[in-house]
Amino acid sequence: MSEHGVSHCFPRPLFGVNVAIALVHGIIAFFSFFQLLRIHMRNLQLLWTRQKVFHLLIGSSNLGYFIYLVLSLVAACNGWTCWVHSCGFIFMAFPKILFFAAFLLLLSYWVDLCHQSDDDYDYEGSFCEEPLLEKTSNDSNLASIDNHRKCFPIRFSHVGNRQKIVILVALLIFIMMMAFAVIIWIGLGQNPIDSEVVARVYLDLSAVVMLLLGGAIACYGTLLYLKMSKVRAEKPSSEMWKVAGLTIVSVLCFTSSSCVELLTDIPMLHDWHEPHLDDVYTSLLLILYYFVGSSIPSAVVLWVMRELPPPESDIIQEESSTLAFVADNSVAIHHPRPWTAATSVQNQASRASPI
Repeated sequence: MSEHGVSHCFPRPLFGVNVAIALVHGIIAFFSFFQLLRIHMRNLQLLWTRQKVFHLLIGSSNLGYFIYLVLSLVAACNGWTCWVHSCGFIFMAFPKILFFAAFLLLLSYWVDLCHQSDDDYDYEGSFCEEPLLEKTSNDSNLASIDNHRKCFPIRFSHVGNRQKIVILVALLIFIMMMAFAVIIWIGLGQNPIDSEVVARVYLDLSAVVMLLLGGAIACYGTLLYLKMSKVRAEKPSSEMWKVAGLTIVSVLCFTSSSCVELLTDIPMLHDWHEPHLDDVYTSLLLILYYFVGSSIPSAVVLWVMRELPPPESDIIQEESSTLAFVADNSVAIHHPRPWTAATSVQNQASRASPI
């Protein structure tokens, strides 16, 4: 490596911190995708459930952070000109969008639970592993879905309304990020556009959005906790602590990372032409922004959703026994008892996703 390239490298303390943080993100991504594979192989009939979607988003986000941090070190030591322009900005912003989408999806499910009526609310099944798709009302719809599953794993016409909003918001933020990247690239020419100011505006907007998300999670997490505390059952008592833990971790971590984003230039550290900063101070801010702001919430979500669904054979056997019961008791079809619905939901709860 040339002397000119070495002169651009980060100081050793910052280099070591970046490597450590990158390894943490890489480990979280590995366990997330490994768990996703285990969940999929456990029951091949289940398509895109909320548990799978969370693992996919968390794994992709942490993999993106890992790639960004590694490429930042390589780009700094080799003097990549493109990296300090739009390339570094895109690699920096994209993992944050996936991370935001994961917790926005969490918020959407909490909103669904909080706005359910007390009569329809079943805490045994509320945090179980349910399909991402809404339940259909007749067999023809189910058959139609089965015919298209091979080519189209997700039928967006059956995705929940609030989950559609999550997809739309994530797409809008991605389009906005690409627009900012184009403006940053244009600002490198002979024109009045200041690329650094444009990037700064995007980071400020990103920090504000994360603060709003943290506030919404705090509100609905508290409402859901209070609603679950009114139910005397063993399952809600364990689930309510998971809700409380996710709420506290999300609020604290989002607030800390947003403050770093608003008050410092740490997210723009890929631009190694920045004035030299204190190594210890910058290292602490890096830990606060990446490890506390992203790694800890991701790890907490994976820990809460660590339970695997039952094997495929168990579900088939359970469905067979249910069909036999209905065949021998056809009167129950016309006069369903209140406990019948609760039993059905409780059977679905065996698919067990805490959130």
